[in-house]
Amino acid sequence: MFHKEGHKIILITFLIVVGGIFVTDLVISLEWLRVTIMLLFLVFLILILQFFRNPKRQTSINDKQVVSPVDGKVVVIEEVFEKEFFNEKRLQVSVFMSPINVHVTRYPIGGKVIFSKYHPGKYLVAWHPKASEENERTTVVVENETYGKVLYRQIAGALAKRIVNYAKVNDNAIQGGDSGFIKFGSRVDLYLPLNTNIKVKLNQKVRGGESIIAEL
Repeated sequence: MFHKEGHKIILITFLIVVGGIFVTDLVISLEWLRVTIMLLFLVFLILILQFFRNPKRQTSINDKQVVSPVDGKVVVIEEVFEKEFFNEKRLQVSVFMSPINVHVTRYPIGGKVIFSKYHPGKYLVAWHPKASEENERTTVVVENETYGKVLYRQIAGALAKRIVNYAKVNDNAIQGGDSGFIKFGSRVDLYLPLNTNIKVKLNQKVRGGESIIAEL
């Protein structure tokens, strides 16, 4: 199953690969070179298909828990001052996605979307300290009565040139539900209450919609 954001790119890539293989077979006489080029076309297609895959995830709905919004590796766990929405100290947990990870963004908690804003910006590498403030990004805040307010921020990386955000103010967010997509390598930051019990460690691999990041 592939994400809807990839349908057009997958079709274009498929046509390019088929055309490339056809032309290669016609114009290149050296067998080893012809086979090599054809294999490279196929590898390129496989990479595109892998990037836009959208596997089903089994989210155990729990208003006392925050699930990972994306697949990837935990690269930051620290107390910071969040100045865009809260203007107070929060616990930040950041998950970095490589180009081979699933890039679907999912709601970390269920509730109501109370803030959603897009920021154009730079394309620094996703792990750069200033990426969360200077890169292209979207900020979304979801609130429920049990957990309170959770902010998550999609951040574009050096390869990512487009962030897709479906969250709109007053939307009803379903924990683990599809809330967006980031194309080609990036990161997502979570900003949680200080009394949150963090359930992950640095460098731990997590799965979007399933891995528990924190709980009350």
